Amino acid sequence: MRRLTFGMNVSLDGYVAAPGDDLGWGVPSDELFQWWSDRVGSTGLALYGRKVWEAMSAHWPTADQQPGATPAQIEYAHRWRAVAKVVFSSTMSTVEGNARLVTGDAVTEITRLKAEDGGPLDVVGATLAATAVRAGLVDEYALVTHPVLVGSGTPFFTALDDWVSLDLVETRTFPGGVLLTRYETRP
Repeated sequence: MRRLTFGMNVSLDGYVAAPGDDLGWGVPSDELFQWWSDRVGSTGLALYGRKVWEAMSAHWPTADQQPGATPAQIEYAHRWRAVAKVVFSSTMSTVEGNARLVTGDAVTEITRLKAEDGGPLDVVGATLAATAVRAGLVDEYALVTHPVLVGSGTPFFTALDDWVSLDLVETRTFPGGVLLTRYETRP
């Protein structure tokens, strides 16, 4: 069975985006950017919610061709294009690139994808992740916590019906006081 990880940059007060979907507070160091790039490179299939998909697909397909693109950005763009993606949306009608669209029940499709052979799954986007968390489908959480308080916005975690017990499996400090904490769901 494939493992499903939910990982995102998060403010110290628990938000993945500030009001207005502002992500300006989460600027990664070179070391952190490389960590994210390596994650993308090791992902078997990325599961995207609509909002994050629209932001990523507007930038990364051609980011390596932009003037001033760094070697790290070029590498990330190549890895991002290469990884297979599933986009979950009830409002979109098409997606492009190495992606396919799912308009039906996310829990049913994620359950099916987890049962397939293949590399690890990453869920990208707080709304889609919340659905997977409530259904008990997430095996690992990777919180990349930035030392900033944004006050409100899109939370990393939404309300749960039941507790989820976790085991800490890794901590790592990045430049600028950014802290990675990885947790696995307890069986």
